[in-house]
Order: sequence, then C-alpha cells, then structure tokens
Amino acid sequence: MCWMRFGCSICALAGSLTLAAWSQTALPTEIPQVRFSTGQDIVPVFEGWIRNRDGTFDMVFGYFNRNWKEEPVVAAGPDNKFEPGAPDRGQPTYFLPRRQSFIFRVQVPPDWGQKTLTWSITAHGRTEKAYGELLPVEEITERIVMTRGNLNPGDDDPNRPPSITLAPIAAASVSSPLALTALVTDDGLPKPRPPPKPRSGSAPAGQINISTGSRPRGLTVTWLEYRGPAKVVFDPTSPIAVSEGKAVTTAHFTAPGTYVLRATASDGALSTPIDIAVTVK
Repeated sequence: MCWMRFGCSICALAGSLTLAAWSQTALPTEIPQVRFSTGQDIVPVFEGWIRNRDGTFDMVFGYFNRNWKEEPVVAAGPDNKFEPGAPDRGQPTYFLPRRQSFIFRVQVPPDWGQKTLTWSITAHGRTEKAYGELLPVEEITERIVMTRGNLNPGDDDPNRPPSITLAPIAAASVSSPLALTALVTDDGLPKPRPPPKPRSGSAPAGQINISTGSRPRGLTVTWLEYRGPAKVVFDPTSPIAVSEGKAVTTAHFTAPGTYVLRATASDGALSTPIDIAVTVK
C-alpha cells in the first residue's frame, strides 16, 4: 500500500529503478567462509534426555568447538562445570575440533521435575552454556544416541549394536607408545555396502573427484581423547577395520598425567562406546 499523496506510480517508478540498479550490480557468486584455526570458544550442546527404567533420567550433551584446529584443554572446575550440584559430572576436558554430538550424559533422579541442569564452558575469555530440561519435545531414545542423531528404523529394526571390550593394557609412559586392542562382536547387520567403483578419467572442470580410497566399510572402531592434559596421537588413525574380532592401534602420549580414551565400535548404523582411564608416567 502506498502512503504517499502522489499515488502508486511514483512507488512503481522507484521500484523499477531499484531493480534496474540491482540488475547492473555484480553480485558475488560465493560468500567467503571465515575459518578460525585457533582462539575461538566452545559451545556446550544439550542433545536431549532419555527415560531410564529405574525412573531416573539421562541428560545427554555434546559440544561444538568453534576452532578448526585447536583442541583446548579445559579442566573440570570453574571454567568447565555443572550446576546445580557437583561441578565435575564426568564431562569432557579435552575438546576436539568442530561438532562432537551425543558425547556424554549426566543422570538425574526421578524427582528432578522442572529443574534445569546447566553446563558452562569458559574458553578464550568467553563463557557459553547449555541448559538441560525434561521437556517432552526433547525426549530421545538410546537408538538416537547410537546413530548420533541419524534416521533409523526404530526399535523394530533387527540390527543390534556391536559389543566392545578392551584388552588389558600395559604401563603407559611418554617414552613409548601404548598398544590398545578393542575386542568387538556383532550380528553382521547391516551388510556392508560394496565400495563405489572408481571413475575413469579426470573430473570435469569445477568438480572434485571423491576418493574411493581407504575408509574401511563394515565393522570399525574409532578412538578419541575424552580427557587429558595434552594431545594423544593414535596410530593408525581412526576408523580402524575390525579383523577377526579385533581392532588394534597405539596411543602416543606427549605429556604425563591421567587420560580418558574412548573407543567406539560401529557397524555402520549403530555404535557402542567404551572408556578407559590411562595414567601416563
């Protein structure tokens, strides 16, 4: 509607001139994306809550490390805490780059009601918070966690998650790598998809060839650092194919201290994690 006394003809003229100006302006074909390797903060994420059979509830959390390369260490305490209650609820203290979803959970009692569980992380001078509440719309299931939020057929799916245990470990030190052996069993579902056939010739201009290469298919184990004072290097890097019920890697430690390492077995659809604490001298 035109609110000018001169009628809509002036508005139409102004509009046509504006469109003409836009048509003569060269718009960028791509918007540059700014990526920060270091110096950014960490955003905790509340993923949802699970109803347990004993009446308790699990609050499930993940995080988003805004850095593309930096892996900050934020010890449990004033800069990495939960409220109300004890500040240390077993949350991560070593933060991998980018989004790490469904990474851990905190159990609350049956009478939790409408209270809020808050996770706060302070990194590079900025504090971010996630708020966990028992809202009906945020209820999730174990299979959602097992698929890391991906679509799945639900509880009627015949596929069962893999089972994983860890072989006993030797004493760990900075001077020598630590051998880690995951023992994995599975029901064989889903059947691994065949690898894609390599394309002949080079990719057309402006397109990128997608590697058909080395990522294993079927049953795998992925290792990550969950807690620790310094970076752990795994060799080979994850994911590792399970062969004859085993997946073997070595962990190289760069500093002494107490670490928590996590191995996750995946059949390509469902996954099962297990943690191991390592004291490095």
